[in-house]
Amino acid sequence: MTGNADIIEIKRRAAERGQQLKLPYAGALTPAEAFALMQAGAKLVDVRTKPELLYVGGVPGSVLVEWQTYPGNAQNAAFLAQLAEAVAPQETLLFMCRSGARSHAAAALAAQAGWRDSYNVLEGFEGDKDAEQHRNTVGGWRKAGLPWAQG
Repeated sequence: MTGNADIIEIKRRAAERGQQLKLPYAGALTPAEAFALMQAGAKLVDVRTKPELLYVGGVPGSVLVEWQTYPGNAQNAAFLAQLAEAVAPQETLLFMCRSGARSHAAAALAAQAGWRDSYNVLEGFEGDKDAEQHRNTVGGWRKAGLPWAQG
């Protein structure tokens, strides 16, 4: 279990990254840091689509609030309402998608809407593409060996 001093240090590093990257939310976390915060009670909000979770896998205990709808990839107009149903404004939120792009946008919107303790999980669930255009070999939650399940 992660102690209070560890949580404070993780959030400090995330905030420092956030300042360096000029992020409009609390900060940016590595997958391992996000897992440590999740173990301490933070809510992991997966913003991928339901088919992505079904076919690629997801993190046990995470909350699904799609950033884009499937099919068509239109922005989910009910995102903030669905987020409000799933989590409280005072909770620490960790947003994750496939590679960190959609979750960046979701964290920014959540922070603007009042979820002040919002973070983006860098690298996402699958990480960036490698030289052969494959995921899960360069960064990401799965590559880090963190808990996940498929189907």
